[in-house]
Amino acid sequence: MMLSLLALVQEGAEHVGPGSPFEVNPGLIIWTWVVFLGLFAALYKFVWPSILKVTEERERTIAQQLEAAEKANREAKALLEENRRLMAESKAQAQTMLAEAKAASEKERAAGLERTRHESEELLARARREIADEKDKALVELRREAVDLSLAAASKLVGSRLDSEADRKLVTDYLATLEHN
Repeated sequence: MMLSLLALVQEGAEHVGPGSPFEVNPGLIIWTWVVFLGLFAALYKFVWPSILKVTEERERTIAQQLEAAEKANREAKALLEENRRLMAESKAQAQTMLAEAKAASEKERAAGLERTRHESEELLARARREIADEKDKALVELRREAVDLSLAAASKLVGSRLDSEADRKLVTDYLATLEHN
């Protein structure tokens, strides 16, 4: 077969140039196929496995990256949902705290008003007691003065001095009967 290839090469060397672009040259066709098949075999044997290996590695890398991206996306969605839940919880907790603070403030205000009302009632009651005590003291003093004046007037009328305890008791009892009527 080698000899026939050499013969074809010699025939092609004798014929230097093509006569027309559409002219068929069997030697050139055979050599073109031989080179193509040899190159194809060399590429298939040596280059194709490395290309296939790199391509498969690239596919695995891309698949892993897609899987990691999907996982990260799921995690991000979960975190976002958790964040929303926590925000809602925080908002509810803040509203609860505000309501509790408002209720405590209202309770404290009511207690303060009650204390103030109670203190003012106590102050008013004490003032009334003091007024009643002063009134009683004034009445006692007024009675004593009235007794003294009555005794002085009666002694001027009678002409003698009425100063004994019995006289005093008599006038005091009389004034007490007037008071009750």
